[in-house]
Amino acid sequence: MLHELLLALLGFTGDFVIDEREKLEEEDEDGDCPVGPTFRLAPDLSFVDPSQRSAIERLVQLGFYYRELNCFATKSRNLSWVQSSREIPVPIPQPEKRRGSVYRRAIANGIVEILSVYRAAVLKVEQNLLSEPVPILATVTQGLHKFEVLLPPLYELIAEMEKKDIRGGQLLNLLHERCHCGVPELQSCIQRLLWHGHQVMYNQLASWMVYGVLQDPYSEFFIQRQDRQERESEKSSADVEKTVHKSADGAALSIDWHSGYHISLDMLPEYIQMPVAQSILFAGKAVRVLRNPSSGFQLKDDSSNQNSGPKGVFFGFHGSMKDLSDEFGLVVQELLPQSEAEKIDTMLQELKVSTEFHKRLFESAVSSIRTIAATHLWQLVVVRANLNGHLKALKDYFLLAKGDFFQCFLEESRQLMRLPPRQSTAQADLMVPFQLAALKTIGEEDKYFSRVSLRMSSFGGTNTAVAQKEIAAKSLVVSSLQRNTDSAELALDGWDGISLEYSVEWPLQLFFTQEVISKYRKVFQYLIRLKRTQMELERSWGAVIQQDHADFCTHRRNRDSTPVSVLRRRRHQPMWRVREHMIFLIRNLQYYIQVDVIESQWNVLQTHVQESHDFTELVGFHQEYLMALISQSFLDIGSLSRILDSIMKLCLHFCWSLEQQESTSSLSELERITEEFNKKSNSLYTILRSSQIAGSQRAPYLRQFLMRLNFNKFFEDTARGVISVEKQRT
Repeated sequence: MLHELLLALLGFTGDFVIDEREKLEEEDEDGDCPVGPTFRLAPDLSFVDPSQRSAIERLVQLGFYYRELNCFATKSRNLSWVQSSREIPVPIPQPEKRRGSVYRRAIANGIVEILSVYRAAVLKVEQNLLSEPVPILATVTQGLHKFEVLLPPLYELIAEMEKKDIRGGQLLNLLHERCHCGVPELQSCIQRLLWHGHQVMYNQLASWMVYGVLQDPYSEFFIQRQDRQERESEKSSADVEKTVHKSADGAALSIDWHSGYHISLDMLPEYIQMPVAQSILFAGKAVRVLRNPSSGFQLKDDSSNQNSGPKGVFFGFHGSMKDLSDEFGLVVQELLPQSEAEKIDTMLQELKVSTEFHKRLFESAVSSIRTIAATHLWQLVVVRANLNGHLKALKDYFLLAKGDFFQCFLEESRQLMRLPPRQSTAQADLMVPFQLAALKTIGEEDKYFSRVSLRMSSFGGTNTAVAQKEIAAKSLVVSSLQRNTDSAELALDGWDGISLEYSVEWPLQLFFTQEVISKYRKVFQYLIRLKRTQMELERSWGAVIQQDHADFCTHRRNRDSTPVSVLRRRRHQPMWRVREHMIFLIRNLQYYIQVDVIESQWNVLQTHVQESHDFTELVGFHQEYLMALISQSFLDIGSLSRILDSIMKLCLHFCWSLEQQESTSSLSELERITEEFNKKSNSLYTILRSSQIAGSQRAPYLRQFLMRLNFNKFFEDTARGVISVEKQRT
C-alpha cells in the first residue's frame, strides 16, 4: 500500500488508487470531461476506515494535479506537437488548437521546475518512511502539505490556458494577475513562471531592438508584421511611392518603415504602457533601417560628391563581390556601431537576469534604447543624407522661394495658359517653358533641381468620357478672350492642376512621406495661382501704358483735338481703380504668406534642426512646420479658402476682360466682376478680423496683415457700407 500511494502521488494509478476519468467519460454522453481531480481509492478496500479514506483521497489529488501538469509540460515542450496516445483521436485536428507557442513552452519549463521539487519531496517522504517506523499518513501529509496550496491553482491556470487558448502577451497578463494573491508560496511559484515567460519576451526584444529582426513564429509578440490582406491594400500606395521615390528598393524599405509593423493590442501586456510599446516599435524599426541600408545608398554626403570615384555602396560597383560585401559591412558598422549594439544588448540582459519585473527599470531601459536608435537615425537622415539641403530645395520650389525661376516660367507659359489645357499633351506642353525657365535661371551648382518634376495632377484619374466632354467644350472656346466668362473659367480650372513632384532616395523616404509631399503640393498650387494672378494684374497695367503711348503717337501724327487715349482713360478710370484694389490685396496677401508665414516658420524649423538630435522629434517639428504653413495660409478653413479662390478667379477674369476694351459686353462684365470682387474682398476682411481667427493663436502675424490692408480704414468702411446695403435690400 505504501508504494501504491507513492506511485499515485506521481500520477500512476493501479489497484489501490484508480482514475475515474475513463468511467465518467463512458457514462457522459455529451463528452464533457470533469474539471476536478478524478483519483479515488478503490471502493472494494474494506480494511480502510472512512477517516483514513478521506485523508488518502485528499493526498492522491496531488497525484492527479501532478499528472495533468506533467502532461501539459510534456505536450508544450514537444516542438513536433505529436498527438498523445491518451487523447481521444479525432479525424482532423483543429489548426488553432495545434499551433505552437514559445511562451507556453517557457511556462512548461517553469512547471517542470516546480514538479521536480515535488518529486524530490515525494522521494524524501519515501526515504523517511523506509528508514524508520513512523506513521505513514502523518508523514506523507507533513512532507507534502505545502503542495496542497500550489498544485491546484497551477492546474486551474493550465486549464484556463487550454480552454481559452491563451498564449503570448495574454499569457503574461494572466500570470501577472495571478501573482497578486495572499499565499506567499503560490506567489513565488507564479512569479517564477512569469520570469520564464519574460525570458522569451526579452529574447524577442533583444532580437528586435539589437538586430532589427522579428523572431515571432507564432504571432505572440506585441510587435507584429502587418497582415497579408492589409499589406495587399498597401500595394496601391506602394505604386504611388515608387513614382515619388527614385528606387523600388528604397520604396519597399519606406513602406516597410511606415506600414510594415504594428502593435498588437491583444498581445500587449497590460503592465507595458502604450508609449513604451511605441518606443519599442520605433527602436526596432530604426535598428532595422540602420542594419539594412538600401543597396543604392552612398555613404558620402551629396556635398562631397567628387569626380574622384565613389567610395560608398551603390549600384554600378565595379569591384569583386567580396569587396562589395566588405564595403557594405563597413556602411552598416558606421550606421550602427558595434559598441552601441552591445550597449543595447547589455541593458536588456540586465533586465533579463532580474528575478522580478521592475516596471520603472524596464521603461528607463526602453527609453535609453530608443534614444540611441533615434540619435543614429538622426545622424543617418540629417547628416549623411543632407536633410537640410532637401528641406531648402522643397522651400525653393514648392514654396516659391526661387521667385526668379517661377517668374520666368509663368512668363514663358503665359500664352499657353491663355488657352484651355489639352488632356493628352498638357503636361508635355508645360515642360517646354519649364525647361526654358530652368536654363535661364537655374545654375549648374543646383543639384536638387533634377529631383523636381512638373505634373498636371487634375488629369491623373479623371473619367475618360467626362474628360472628353470637357475637352470638346473647351475646344469651342479657343478664343476665350472673346467669349463669355464661363469658358475662361474652364481654362483657368484646367491649369490649376499644375503641381510638382520631388524624387527622394533612401533614407529620406522615412522623412518625406507621400503625405508630406502632398502637403507641400497643396501649398505650392495655392502659391503658384497667387503668383500667376499677381503677374496678370501687373501685366494688364503695362499693356494699358503701352496702348496709351501708341494712342499719343497717333494723336501727334493726326493732330486730333481730343486724343483717343484720354477718352479711353476717362471711360475706364473706375476699372483701373478696381485693378489697384485687386493688386493691393494680392500683393499684401503674397507678402503675408511669403514673409510672415513661410520665412518665420522656416526660421523656427531651422532652429529645431540645429538643436534637435532625435529623429522622431525632428519629424514632429517638420509636421508642425507644414501644419503652420497650411493653417496660417487659411488653406484648412473651407470658407476662407473658397473666398480666396473666388478672388483669384475674379482677378484673372478682370484682366482678360480688360483687353476687350471696345466691347459693350466686356464693360458690363467688368462691372459685374467689380461688384463681385468688392463683396468677396470685404467678406474676406470681415472673416479675418473676426475674434475666432484674429483672436486665436493660429496666425500670430495676421494682425499685421490686417493692419497693412486697412491702414487707411478703407476696407473697414467699405465692409460697413456693403453690410448696410445688404440690410437695405433684405
